[in-house]
Amino acid sequence: MTALLDRHGRTYAEEAGIRLADRPEPLYQLLVLTTVLSTRIRAGMGIAAARELFAAGYRSAGRMAQAGWQERVDALGRGHYRRYDERTATMLGESAQLCLDRWRGDLRRLHAAADGDLGRLRGLLDEFPGIGATGTDIFLREVQVVWPDVRPYADRRVVAGAQRVRLPDSADRLAALTDDGDFPRLASALVRVSLDAKLADELTR
Repeated sequence: MTALLDRHGRTYAEEAGIRLADRPEPLYQLLVLTTVLSTRIRAGMGIAAARELFAAGYRSAGRMAQAGWQERVDALGRGHYRRYDERTATMLGESAQLCLDRWRGDLRRLHAAADGDLGRLRGLLDEFPGIGATGTDIFLREVQVVWPDVRPYADRRVVAGAQRVRLPDSADRLAALTDDGDFPRLASALVRVSLDAKLADELTR
């Protein structure tokens, strides 16, 4: 368990350079990261693309909406996110506008609207272009760092990783193994294990 957290317990938001907090800009940045990770690409490529978008200044819904489509395409390209760059650039623009129009650029309003109902929260997140079930899982897995009512959240990827390294395969039982602050890190580590059998072998032999 200690080795798992020490070697692989870095959240994807941390890796993308997001200082996650319950504030409008970092929450929006997590939505951007979620969008680029929701396509069928390697996580490293999605993280690199998100970092390029943020480096270009698109750190808020307002700045993303103001950017031109080609500017978003170019930023994604600098992150070598080429296969889905045009479609994703369109989705990012539409998603930013939805965030502004419905939530005034502040996803804390979305969180409040769900009123503690996880199903409602999933439904509201799913309204953003390109998110879907996979993206909803990614967002909730990461946002539990700053939205305690979501914790402990373990999606199918977390469960698959837990099974590979012979840990309990339910969110509550996994959470019992860690402090609250460590659970999101454990979830991220288990996702990495689920995606790479070699990591599981290293941890279990």
